[in-house]
Amino acid sequence: MSLKLEKLPDRDPVKITFTANPELKSALNDYAELYSCAYGQKESVTDLIPFMLDTFMNADQGFKRSRKQLHEARALPPPRQSSTIQTKEK
Repeated sequence: MSLKLEKLPDRDPVKITFTANPELKSALNDYAELYSCAYGQKESVTDLIPFMLDTFMNADQGFKRSRKQLHEARALPPPRQSSTIQTKEK
């Protein structure tokens, strides 16, 4: 069967835990504070990190090109152009 709509991507959120050095933790806290000042809405560091990583990776053209080549070499479907961050309901 052939449908216009491709199979939907995996949308199950995955929890990733990492250890940050004190300087990075301080910078992340400062970023969250500046975000709050800029937008008038307080967001936790843990809520901001996925969006920060998504923005960084989508802006890295070398990564995007290399990732496409990697997928082609592995005979995988091409990576999506932009990640979709899922947010939790508050």
